[in-house]
Order: sequence, then C-alpha cells, then structure tokens
Amino acid sequence: MTTINTLDIKHHSEVIASCGTKVGNVDHLEGSNQIKLTKHGDGHHHLIPTSWVSEIKGEKIMLSKDSHEVKDSWTKI
Repeated sequence: MTTINTLDIKHHSEVIASCGTKVGNVDHLEGSNQIKLTKHGDGHHHLIPTSWVSEIKGEKIMLSKDSHEVKDSWTKI
C-alpha cells in the first residue's frame, strides 16, 4: 500500500473518483485528515477524508471511492 503525503495535495487540484468522474477541486486541507472542496453546484463546501486518496498524480487527486460513494458520504458544510 502506498503512503500518501498530504503535503502533496495542492490548492485547486482536481479531485477524481475511482470511476473517473471529477467530484470537485481542492480548496485546502482541514487539519491533516480532511480535504475541503471548493463550493459545489449546491453552493456548499464539502469535506472528504484524506484516507480516500489512493494516488496523487500531479494536479489530480485520485480517490478510492466512486462518485456515488463520495457524494453519499461527504460532509456538507
């Protein structure tokens, strides 16, 4: 299993679900274990745990969850 360095998560990077669907962009890290996404189409920010990150490819954050799992489980703030 690859260890993810959260310092490699950059502002405005695209966040891509395992199915290939873009689910948002990074606003910033909330502490060391959550990513705050920029406001979504519903006008809210969303939080996802960094534990969902499977890989960081340059400006793309790849998740281990598909888009339905992400949207069903993220925290709206």
